[in-house]
Amino acid sequence: MARLALVPPGWEHEEQVMAYRQAFFEAGSDFDGCAGLNKTETYAEWLDFEGRLSRKYGADYVPSRVFLAMRDEQLVGMLDIRTALSEFLLRFGGNIGYSVLPKERGQGYAGEMLALALEKCRDLGMDKVLVTCDPENIPSAKTIRANGGVLENEVEDTVGLTKSGVIQRYWITL
Repeated sequence: MARLALVPPGWEHEEQVMAYRQAFFEAGSDFDGCAGLNKTETYAEWLDFEGRLSRKYGADYVPSRVFLAMRDEQLVGMLDIRTALSEFLLRFGGNIGYSVLPKERGQGYAGEMLALALEKCRDLGMDKVLVTCDPENIPSAKTIRANGGVLENEVEDTVGLTKSGVIQRYWITL
């Protein structure tokens, strides 16, 4: 039985999302799968995903779907599904990004979130997805492999997304 539900963010989640943001800043965590939450000051600004991100990326903008991973009405994680891959995403970022609230890590939520995201991807008609991680993030690599990820290669991180300077690229066939 699933512990988590993926729900689109709404105004009823404002307080929890902004607390999530603060917890990530305090922990010095990466904001993976958070649709630029670290780059916004207000919830209203963050909720304008399409407008804000299409202005930022211009012709390289790829539509995405943002979901909150909720356990009993409590936010434990966040993920972003990009339905197509720009050249940048194909090389470095992938189709799915996700993160788990620092105090909730180590409980299997990332694996459950990725499994739920893969179901969403199937529903969207996708037949394979790319998920990337830093090879030093062993829990993330294990999560990806546990959900069917097959390592294609490692590439130099020339854009500064990882601490190690390397990005592992995993494909998951749906």
